Amino acid sequence: MLDEQKLVKDCLRQHPAAQKLLYDTFAEQMLGTCFRYTKSMNDAEEVLQQGFIKVFQNLHQFRSEGDLGAWIRRIMVNTAINYLKRKPQYQLDLGFEDSHLHPVDNHQPDLKIQMKDLLNLIRQLPAGYQTIFNLYAVEGYSHVEIAKILGISEGTSRSQYARARALLISWLEKYSVNGKKDRYAQ
Repeated sequence: MLDEQKLVKDCLRQHPAAQKLLYDTFAEQMLGTCFRYTKSMNDAEEVLQQGFIKVFQNLHQFRSEGDLGAWIRRIMVNTAINYLKRKPQYQLDLGFEDSHLHPVDNHQPDLKIQMKDLLNLIRQLPAGYQTIFNLYAVEGYSHVEIAKILGISEGTSRSQYARARALLISWLEKYSVNGKKDRYAQ
């Protein structure tokens, strides 16, 4: 079993073996987290590297009261959001205007779908929807927290989440009817 307190202390003492162990222990899981927010593996890997730089720079702030993995994941999520805000290819999709959006439908289909197919659907959402959906449904942030992180209103966070959810539901219904993975999008 990994002794997180010792690992953190050794990393703070600049021991390369401990730093490698920390990276090796969490990199694969955190790459998955980064990939949920980006549209390509290259972008996810870039976010991962930036995130681990922040982890090592801020490791002295980790208080061994909580889970190290959760602390690192929070840094990765924040790094991914900052990355999306800086990259031109994501900035258009991060606009949170309601004018061009379809109405929200709270219909809930009873569907069976593989987790990897669901994750693929989530990744096909526009970046703004994807970000809010991941922050709320996957990471467990409240709409108040999401609004603060993204610089939007709480109501916008709620409506964007509802629209992302409605879009996913419509895609899932098409998936159920057609039974084909290539029929997700509009």
